[in-house]
Amino acid sequence: MKLIDQSQSPLNILEQVGQDHDGPIKGYVHSVESFGSVDGPGIRFVVFMQGCRMRCQYCHNPDTWNIGVGEEMTADQILADAQRYKAFWGDQGGITCSGGESLVQIDFILELFIKAKALGISTCLDTSGGPFTRDQPWFGQFEKLMAVTDISLVDIKHIDSAEHKKLTGFPNENILDMVQYMSVHGDDMWIRHVLVPERTDFDPYLKRLGDYIATLDKNVVQKVEILPYHTLGVKKYHELGITYPLEGIEPPSADRVKNAENLLHVKDYTGWQSWRPKPVASNWIFS
Repeated sequence: MKLIDQSQSPLNILEQVGQDHDGPIKGYVHSVESFGSVDGPGIRFVVFMQGCRMRCQYCHNPDTWNIGVGEEMTADQILADAQRYKAFWGDQGGITCSGGESLVQIDFILELFIKAKALGISTCLDTSGGPFTRDQPWFGQFEKLMAVTDISLVDIKHIDSAEHKKLTGFPNENILDMVQYMSVHGDDMWIRHVLVPERTDFDPYLKRLGDYIATLDKNVVQKVEILPYHTLGVKKYHELGITYPLEGIEPPSADRVKNAENLLHVKDYTGWQSWRPKPVASNWIFS
């Protein structure tokens, strides 16, 4: 597990973040969940951010797509709410930012995580990596974000770029580039893959994904998960007047889920069982 770069204090990072903003950064929040049990290690306070450019065919939250809408909140407001549940987090839990796509609002997430770490709160980023780029100034913000992110949940939607574009509307080269960056720089992650009949549930693609994950740093990949496709979000499409792309496709069978778990070698990744958040470096100065 990577320790935080002690050459950059959270205060210095936060000062840099604030250079382009007048007053506190406000984020657009879709909703929050007080006791999330599947959104990272331990029990977590989950902030579902508004906005996503991908249009995944199996997305169960189409109401999070629109950018620039939702409840406007500051980092301080979220932290004040979250800390009411701190007693339930234990030594693994904390705050998770999910979506939508969290990285659409990277400046806000960065400020939130800096302030969370100052309070001794574990931070988790749930992302599909769609906004990732090495272009500046975005990449500089991402590097700072990784310094204050304890662990990331990374959803690799399809290993094949052409199929990824069919499934989501976008290719995947930049997403795999993000995963490579995190592996090289010691940024702990869980890798997730949604198993969808007729879309992602094909042995050759699953084997390719398993082989790809095996090339990453095994000290970084704490867990690999297969998430079976479900139809719980179909009602939202109907309510919003959106055509559901996977109409008639049923969830995968238990045998196909087990097959996918075998091809991705999920049992080989057990670091999550003993994982703990990164310690705050002793020379960090907070205000």
